Amino acid sequence: MIDAMTEDNTVTVAAIGAGNRMNIYSAMHGRGMRVVAVVEPDDTRRDALAVRCGVADDMRFSSWDDFMRCDRCADAVIICTPDHMHFSQAVAAIERGYDVLLEKPIAQSLPECMEIAAKARMYGRIVGVCHVLRYNRYFRKFKESISDGSLGQIISINHVEAVGIERMTHSFVRGLWRKEHESNPMILSKACHDLDLLVWLTGRNCLQVSSYGSLGWFRRENAPLGSPLRCTDGCPVEHECPYSAIELYCRRHRWLRHFDIPEGADIDDFILNQLRTGPYGRCVYRCDNDVVDHQVVSMLMHGGITVNFSMDAFTRDSGRKTHCMLSNGEVFGDERRLVVRPFSSDTGDMVYDFSDCCGETSGHGGGDIDIVRDFIEAVRSRDPERLTTNIESSIESHRIAFLIEQRRKEAMR
Repeated sequence: MIDAMTEDNTVTVAAIGAGNRMNIYSAMHGRGMRVVAVVEPDDTRRDALAVRCGVADDMRFSSWDDFMRCDRCADAVIICTPDHMHFSQAVAAIERGYDVLLEKPIAQSLPECMEIAAKARMYGRIVGVCHVLRYNRYFRKFKESISDGSLGQIISINHVEAVGIERMTHSFVRGLWRKEHESNPMILSKACHDLDLLVWLTGRNCLQVSSYGSLGWFRRENAPLGSPLRCTDGCPVEHECPYSAIELYCRRHRWLRHFDIPEGADIDDFILNQLRTGPYGRCVYRCDNDVVDHQVVSMLMHGGITVNFSMDAFTRDSGRKTHCMLSNGEVFGDERRLVVRPFSSDTGDMVYDFSDCCGETSGHGGGDIDIVRDFIEAVRSRDPERLTTNIESSIESHRIAFLIEQRRKEAMR
């Protein structure tokens, strides 16, 4: 049993879940952190992560229950499991004496979020939430530009998240986040990053919200005439359909990191077989999805700051655009290019290039690695303030999200 850090102050971690997110975070293995246990029901994923991190055979667990029956074996756990498992696993880990880095969203209700925070205080544990965009270099510069006082006070913000049709159909129509009761409302499962950013950028809590949105397009009544249940079932419009699974995964080889492709397998044959039987081959109009595909939000923050936020699935590219208007200037950008524009006539625009922060390989502009690095330092120093996204600072965005969804449903009645 490991009761403390190793002699060289390396923080030991149990990886709970071995999917895409954990594989990214585990890049810190050997850099101040050592993965000593893996908990994952999928044999292929569990063994791949365990082998890469040198985890002993007896520290590879197929279930959370098996792991919890063992003595405490690490300083901390990183939880990257499906949303509906976060609450019970986080609470159990805290009570067992683990510090916790928890993938967002925190939980499926505000009382659950509050209880995790209360447990952390009760047991003196450090709990961080993976709001990685606070660590993104572009957004850090954005925050710096509106917080140094040179542009005056924040008046209003317009923010847009373009989810993009690829991500929308992969994750929220065919994929793991398609049904609210199995994960969370779209405004939380996808946009809690954005709500967290807006709270962080303004430095204010929210007083009031209004919201409108619905599942408008990915519905059975919009299916093309003669289209079957799957793209692989001889669909007459597959070649011209913008949501074709064959086009996305087989021809363009997009999102393949979410498939567990055996070593040495023919990628095209393997993926095509997956589409014939698995969830990702289904016609987007004939899935069991129920989360919204478009939503708008208006927020009134303390101090009279107004915020407009739009979440849009129907864009070819994905990304975020933010425009902050202040009393003495404005700041705007699209994650690639940031413009700081003072109103003073003798001062020109200041333009910053962050194009290297974009794309699937950027790790959220460095945020994926930096948040784990900060978590390690917080655990090592026993100082939760070392972590920009500790549990106490992360609950407000979740409170807002649950309120937004309540207002949206009220408006739909």
